[in-house]
Amino acid sequence: MLDIKFIRENPDIVKKACQVKNFPDVVDDILKLDVRVRELKTITQTKTAEKNKISKEIPTSSDKAALIAKSKAISEEIANDMAELAEKEVVLNDLLHRVPQIPDASAPIGDDDSANVEIRRIGDIPKFDFTPRPQWELLDMNGWWMPEKIANICGTRVYALCGELAELDLAVQTYTIQKLIAKGFKYIECPSITKPQTIFNAGHFMGSDLAVMNDDVFMLTNTDRCLAGTSEIILNSLHADEILNENELPIKYTGFSQCFRKEAGAAGRDTRGIVRVHQFNKVEQYIFCKPEQSDEMHEFILNNMCELMEDFELPYRVIANSTGDMGFNKVKMNDVEAWFPSENSYRELGSCSSIGQFQARRINTRYRENATGEVKFVATLNCTGIALPRALVPIIENHQNADGSVNIPKKLQPLMGGRTKIGGKH
Repeated sequence: MLDIKFIRENPDIVKKACQVKNFPDVVDDILKLDVRVRELKTITQTKTAEKNKISKEIPTSSDKAALIAKSKAISEEIANDMAELAEKEVVLNDLLHRVPQIPDASAPIGDDDSANVEIRRIGDIPKFDFTPRPQWELLDMNGWWMPEKIANICGTRVYALCGELAELDLAVQTYTIQKLIAKGFKYIECPSITKPQTIFNAGHFMGSDLAVMNDDVFMLTNTDRCLAGTSEIILNSLHADEILNENELPIKYTGFSQCFRKEAGAAGRDTRGIVRVHQFNKVEQYIFCKPEQSDEMHEFILNNMCELMEDFELPYRVIANSTGDMGFNKVKMNDVEAWFPSENSYRELGSCSSIGQFQARRINTRYRENATGEVKFVATLNCTGIALPRALVPIIENHQNADGSVNIPKKLQPLMGGRTKIGGKH
């Protein structure tokens, strides 16, 4: 969320953010409520001081009854004012949680992903001397999944990998985690079960009503828990209500977890294969840093993901996401898209996001400056390490052979027992 003082002093900037991010403009409502809330606080403080003064005068007064009556009347006024204040603060809090983060000046302006801008393109698109197979044909012919059985057992948009592809999936996860640890990240194996408030605190949803998450999040019936859609949710809250030492920053975490999403808005999309599923595994990068370190850290974690694309020998491109495509809580966002031969196009494998102090205000994570002793909110960033099984799709499609086998990228071969290919007739 944004600082109310910033909104007071920069209403036009906040209004513009609402406009370019396609969220309702509630700035005027906030400012009006803010005036009344501050007024009520002053009124109650003044009346409380008056009541306290009367209370001190009662013991020595010759007209105690009159003072007691006056004190009682003021108490009733204070109670009414406090009731209105509490009501107004609830509404104001909800409105403050409906204001989007201010996008960076470098972000392309646009309503949706059609306004995204390609920054760079790396790697050559493969040229096959045979008709390349889509992911589901490679999975079928090599016995790498069992879609009908799993659908009967578990329902749709659920998968199970088998044999060598399951091994490759584990190798990709392991390689990614090891690479990030070598770059200074602390590895955390995160739970997937969490509290709804923890998801809300990550700032992906508007308002203060947790029911807004019901279309996206699996709630666990008759409990106060739900399933997280990314380990970012857990990592974001690790330092809630803490004041960190400036020397600790930046703090770099890489989290691994199983992730769960309803994909309610994806009806009819990607119904074949393993691109869009309810449960998947993801390695995440997450950073707490000083605000002035944010741009440097953004490039650092984005570059880590790009290096992984190159390690997996995938043609890819980097996108600057438009204001209308970057979401509610982001300052700036870059998608990394790999080439999918079966679709003759690039598709997102992950994204890198700068959140500024938006999440830190929700979870109250701060740091103390060495020079001044001043306490400030940290900035946070997140970036995909790798998301599976989606990432397996461009790996097997780009590295496939005519017989249905798949060449293993060189850097993954040691984790695959030295094998150079899987599947096919080898």
